[in-house]
Amino acid sequence: MSRPQPYSFLAGAAACMAAVGVLSGCGPVWNDPYPASERGRNILYTAFSERPKHLDPVQSYSEDEATFLYQIVEPPLQYHYLKRPYVLEPGSAAEMPTLRRYDENGRELPATADASRVAKSIYEIHIREGVLYQPHPAFARDEEGRPRYLALTQKDLAGVRDLGDFAETGTRELEAADFVHQIKRLAHPRLHSPIFELMAEYIPGLKTLQAQLAEAAKKEPGWLDLTRYELPGVEVVDKYTYRITLQGAYPQFLYWLTMPFFSPVPPEADRFFGQPGMAERNLTLDWWPVGTGPYMLSENNPNARMVLARNPNFRGERYPCEGEKGDAEAGLLADCGKPIPFIDEVVFSREREGIPLWNKFLQGYYDASGVSSDNFDQAVTLTSQGEVGLSDEMAERGIRLNTSVSPSIFYMGFNMLDPLVGGGDSAAGRERARKLRQAISVALDMEEFVSIFQNGRGVSAMHPIPPGLFGAREGEAGINPVVYEWREGRPVRRGFDRARQLLAEAGYPNGRDARTGEPLIINLDTTPTGLGDKSRSDWLAKQFRELGVQFVVRPTDWNRFQDKMRLGNGQLFFFGWNADYPDPENMLFLLYGPQGKVKYQGQNASNYQNPEYDRLFERMKSMPDGPQRQAVIDRMIAILQHDSPWLFGFHPKTYSLQHGWVYNRKPGNIARNGLKYQRIDVARREAARAEWNRPVLWPIAILLLLAAALVVPAALHWRRRERATA
Repeated sequence: MSRPQPYSFLAGAAACMAAVGVLSGCGPVWNDPYPASERGRNILYTAFSERPKHLDPVQSYSEDEATFLYQIVEPPLQYHYLKRPYVLEPGSAAEMPTLRRYDENGRELPATADASRVAKSIYEIHIREGVLYQPHPAFARDEEGRPRYLALTQKDLAGVRDLGDFAETGTRELEAADFVHQIKRLAHPRLHSPIFELMAEYIPGLKTLQAQLAEAAKKEPGWLDLTRYELPGVEVVDKYTYRITLQGAYPQFLYWLTMPFFSPVPPEADRFFGQPGMAERNLTLDWWPVGTGPYMLSENNPNARMVLARNPNFRGERYPCEGEKGDAEAGLLADCGKPIPFIDEVVFSREREGIPLWNKFLQGYYDASGVSSDNFDQAVTLTSQGEVGLSDEMAERGIRLNTSVSPSIFYMGFNMLDPLVGGGDSAAGRERARKLRQAISVALDMEEFVSIFQNGRGVSAMHPIPPGLFGAREGEAGINPVVYEWREGRPVRRGFDRARQLLAEAGYPNGRDARTGEPLIINLDTTPTGLGDKSRSDWLAKQFRELGVQFVVRPTDWNRFQDKMRLGNGQLFFFGWNADYPDPENMLFLLYGPQGKVKYQGQNASNYQNPEYDRLFERMKSMPDGPQRQAVIDRMIAILQHDSPWLFGFHPKTYSLQHGWVYNRKPGNIARNGLKYQRIDVARREAARAEWNRPVLWPIAILLLLAAALVVPAALHWRRRERATA
């Protein structure tokens, strides 16, 4: 009979220690969140927090969706990746569209003709030849050349849950008819495109087509064959050319041609996904977009992970060789002329919380990260002059900081229909209200607000137009003289003395109505997650208190708040707006009278109306950029600054971090197709991950030694007892 020997326990402990040493060589894989098969591959890793609701280009209109869709589909135009202000250039188009304008008698007008004379504008777009769609089962054909997957039965679809479950794929050349097909889809009664109403103003045939399709949809519950219907105003000229006729002049239409709404959609894809049984399996264009872009969606699990893979059929493109000042010094021109895209795959992991995302970024498992309020102090330093820099910890890791001013504005609006801040019908009342709005604009220190609540991530707004867009002047010419004065080369906010003077001129000396003696009370209408949050409310109350005015927050739920805005029952409110395209028209229309929210259900939430401003807006919106347009904009801004329908607030600044192995990242909230320009140094990333994620093994070693210290004496005691018994 064999007996356990004491050296076997010691040998076991030694073996455990040896195993720890061996495992230390495999350290980085211990906490690697990605499959081992991805290690060392040319993959960019990033995160997303909100699942995309729509990936069908006719419906998609949010930032969360744009992150994916702009890499897959190719509209006719795009923005130059590096140039600022933004410059349009061909995308899937072979060159910039040609424009011809005609008067009501059909005579062609010169380019310099006033927009008021334009009855119709004709855009002719010639697309690139030889462009192929991504591999897709909608294009697959059998040996006889017939579509392979266009008569699927429930039996055929048994077990099909993913686009990859179709064994065969195919492709075909991009045609002008595909762009026309997508424009028709704007009128599809089941798709509810968010830009239908706007585009129908300029392409009247859209409403005619929508009525026809609505009738057809009543009789045909499934797929509608749009190729059987004509769209007046949009026509195919030849295989590579199509023409769009707009009513009147609308120069901003070129910006819409950079958006997925006007990207090509092949009729085969509509027909393929329109088959019975497909929608129940999430086999739709809204889940699996089809395009000619540099990437295609290869994995769609919006609750966990989404993957873009390189499109093997991509037409090819070259990295730009010019940009704006400072791009060469930043290394953004080093890849001049090289073929793109550089990256083979982009993996998006869903992160619902900011802390896990931040930790994985610091471990090297995400290639880039935003800067939230939770990690701001760890990532960024601010000098006493307000200059932003990278913290020492981030700099030591080779991390770089990118900052840019967003083409957006957050503002506090005054409801001009409110008798107190709007002034009512009398000229005297309106003048009192104007002085009151100016006093509040001076008193509420937006620089302090941005510093406290935005970590300094914002630029005080002088008017609605963000920096970088045409019409926004710099220096002394660009300040709001009601709120600021120019001293020693910079704008300085006017003090509370000026605010109190304006308040007295408005008829409220020391915050009381000079006629009745009643205290002045200002109400902010908001939702609980907006400026009604206690810290912000306390700050606002302090500013008003210093002015001598009582301040009340009236929080409501979102639906009730929306009702207040629609009915004009609010007084002050906090709103924001992101530019759809880099043109001042897209910001200045927010104060255009015919956009009034109460009267016209538009985007002018302040319900502001000034006849001179409205006339100038009508003129400005159709003018080309140049000195004449700038002069009109200058006058419009002067009117807004004088009338003060908004406290102009601030333009947010975006801060993002990237690891040193990431190249060619340039922030830009307007140009959203930037993944194809980015590049990764995979070897450098692998080395950094290994260094930053070494397993800490000494606690395990101590535990093993403690275990040995307990086990060995017990084993020796047991052995002595066994011998004694024997």
